[in-house]
Amino acid sequence: MRYLIALVIAGVVTFFLFLGMQALIQGGEGVMTEPVKGNVLDFVRLKKEETVQKKERKPQKPPTPKEPPPPMDAPQMQSNSLDAAGTDFDFSANVEADVNLAGGLALESSDGEYLPIVKVAPVYPRRALSRGIEGFVIVEFVVTKNGTVRSPKVVTAQPESIFDRAALDAALKFKYKPRVVNGEAVEVAGVQNKISFQISG
Repeated sequence: MRYLIALVIAGVVTFFLFLGMQALIQGGEGVMTEPVKGNVLDFVRLKKEETVQKKERKPQKPPTPKEPPPPMDAPQMQSNSLDAAGTDFDFSANVEADVNLAGGLALESSDGEYLPIVKVAPVYPRRALSRGIEGFVIVEFVVTKNGTVRSPKVVTAQPESIFDRAALDAALKFKYKPRVVNGEAVEVAGVQNKISFQISG
């Protein structure tokens, strides 16, 4: 009798278990098949196409060179600077006209005569400048076929030996248009030039 009652109870329990399982299975299928609520947005960033603009640069024309100035036949004076610190006066050294002992004045109107082109002013000696000494020097030299000065020497100096070196150094830098005789350049000896050293102020 006990076994029969237990068997009936077990069968009833088993039946209800099967019913519960069936209900669970049916409810789960509905959950799995339902679509996901809400909207999903996908963002895709697109890069704009970058366009490269090429600028054409035309080369600039170089400026037109200026025409060189015509050569000058007139004498040019080139001044040499001297540091005269500590002095309250101005000074100058003057180069005067050339004199040719053999043929008279050097600046004759003859087309073949030599002519001065460059005259360089001498440097005023520092010792004479500081002591306020003035004077002059007459130098004698040879104008070569190339127009340069050769063998300068002092003829007269006042005062003596003060301005000699400055005058000789300046004479060596003189430039001349050489004398032309029968179409050929010749040397001219005995050319003299007076160089004065004066302080003004």
